[in-house]
Parts: sequence; C-alpha cells; structure tokens
Amino acid sequence: MKIEYNLLTKDKNSQARYGKLKTNYGTFETPMFMPVGTKATVKSLTPEELKAVGSGIVLANTYHLWLRPGEDIVHRCGGLHSFMHYDGPILTDSGGFQVFSLAKNKDKDITEEGVHFKSHIDGQNLLLTPEKSIEIQNKLDSDIAMSFDECPPASASHEYLKNSVERTLRWAKRGKAVHRNPNQALFGIVQGGAYEDLRKYSALETVKMDFDGYSIGGVANDGESKEDMYKAIDYSIPYLPEDKVRYLMGVGEPIDIIEGVIRGIDIFDCVLPTRIARHGQAFTRHGKINFHNAKFKEDLSPVEEGCDCYTCQNYSKAYIRHLITTDEMLGGRLLSIHNIRFLIKITEELREAIKEGRVLEYKDNFIKEYNKNSGTN
Repeated sequence: MKIEYNLLTKDKNSQARYGKLKTNYGTFETPMFMPVGTKATVKSLTPEELKAVGSGIVLANTYHLWLRPGEDIVHRCGGLHSFMHYDGPILTDSGGFQVFSLAKNKDKDITEEGVHFKSHIDGQNLLLTPEKSIEIQNKLDSDIAMSFDECPPASASHEYLKNSVERTLRWAKRGKAVHRNPNQALFGIVQGGAYEDLRKYSALETVKMDFDGYSIGGVANDGESKEDMYKAIDYSIPYLPEDKVRYLMGVGEPIDIIEGVIRGIDIFDCVLPTRIARHGQAFTRHGKINFHNAKFKEDLSPVEEGCDCYTCQNYSKAYIRHLITTDEMLGGRLLSIHNIRFLIKITEELREAIKEGRVLEYKDNFIKEYNKNSGTN
C-alpha cells in the first residue's frame, strides 16, 4: 500500500488543514513535524525514544546511505525499517541537496544527465542521476521517496531558475518512469525560488505527472529571507491538489512551522532540533535558551515548565548545563529529546487550533510569547 491522505478540516480564516495520513505503519495526524535521521539514525536517539516524543514519519538521507553503508547492504538487511529498527513510516530525500552543495562548478557539474561531484568522504568522482536516486530509494524501501531535483541557490537569477525548473521537471519524469517499488509513494517537488510565475508553472507541470504527494523545495537555502520563504509557499500552494499531502522541505524554526501551516503545509522536517541541542541550545515558549549561560548553573527548574518530555520530567537546567559545559554526550541527547518533542507538540497544538478555528489566535499568542525574551536567554 502507498500512503493515503484524507483532508478532514480546514481553518475558516487561513489555509491551515487538519488531516490524516494513512501509511503501511499506521495512520498519523497532520500537521506533523518529522525528525531527521540522516544516516538511518536521529542523532543520539533510539527508536523507542522517538516514539515516546510522538514521532510519526522520520527521514533518512539517500546520499549518505548510498555512500555508507550502501543501498545493497540496507536492502539485504530487510530495508530501512529493519536496518534501523524503526516500525514507523520513513521518508527518504533524493540526495539532491547534498550533491548540489558538493558540485563546485555549477555550469560544468550539473548536466542533463545528472550531477557530477566528489565524495565528501574520500574525494571519489561520483555521478547521481534521477534514475540512480530512485533506484537507491527503491532498495532502501522507505515509505516515501523524493524525486531528484535541482537545488539552486537563493541568489539565482530568474533566467537560471527558469532553466532549473525545466530541468527538474524533466528529471521528475525520468525518475517516475523507473520507480518500481509498489509499496513506496513518490513525491514531486515544486521549485522556482521566490518568483510567482515560476512557482505556478512548476506546480502545475509537476501536478500533471500525478505524484502521490507534493513538496515545496528551495526554501531552506543559505541566504534566503523569511519573506522569500513565505512567498515560495504562497505562490505554490494554490496549484497543489487538496487531496494530496503537502511537504515543506528543511524547515524547523517554530515560527516558520506555524507560518507554513497557516499557508497550507501538512508536514515539515529539519535537522535543527538535534543540531542546536548538540551546541547546548533548547527551544522554549520564550525563545531559545543557551546552556553555556552561567545563569543556569544553579537553576533547578526543568528546561521548560509544563513540558511533558522525558528530559523536563527528570532533569534540571543545572544538571544539563553541567553536562553541556563538560562535553558529556548525555547533554546533547537530553536536549535533543526536548527539542524534538517541542516541535512535535507545536504541531499537535496546531491540529487542535485548526479543529477549533483559532489558528491565527494561536500564532499571535505564540509569537508574542516566543519573542518576549528573544536574545536574552
């Protein structure tokens, strides 16, 4: 079975949607935040800990798993679910974002065939094509595979982006033509930067190919403004079907998740919650806090009062600061648990707000509280 999306409720004052996503591993509510497990593991967390924070879909990275351990080894181990011991749905990205960052000469290395680049591990010359990306994902046996798309920089010109969108559409057709896993959904990706005409064109042409779901890409690139991110969503959403799930790729700032939901996005992913945890930072309702700050040295309160995560139920800020400042790996683990739960909790609250018709009120209250102590923690 492939995934099946059911739209249940729409907010009367925005584009926000509440729905359910049926997968081979159960049915999950949307909006949803998806933790990122780049190398078939969400950094430092066990599958049991992921389930405890309310995780549904998790991500794995095609590029990294292709290089190590290799898709054939994962396949022989029974696919990603068996390999990483996760009995929930898994989404694999196409590897495109990683290989485009490794392609130094865009004019030379990005060709109609695919992307030429050097391995970040040993410098080996490699080529990733739309066909190869789908072949790898078929063997990884994720529940959702992503089309191979070009990931242009935020600063790209309209002319460059127009050619890039056309190439992404051709690559999407090539990838779809070789997709062979009957239990794996395949998503198309809308590109086009912050240009309304390109987003509309990309969305309409991608939808014509009838994918199982649709993603809005090119919104988490370095140098992109929040305004451009929101424009990219606004320019794409009107042309995506209501009966298919909508995925905003690589976005995990709390306010951006809320803004995305208000604009009609269903699922999100980002490495941010575990990345900032490893640097001693945590999300709270009053903004991020930094555990390198000396004011937490004797603070016996939890990371956030009222949080239901394992970390907040059992440990104090003083203890976590001790772990962080002494480079103990448990510190990053505990903050990762909290940060992932924090983002998942936001999406849970958004679901209730959509059902009750108060999404805009939720947004206003959250932003007011989140920005109250911004820069002072």
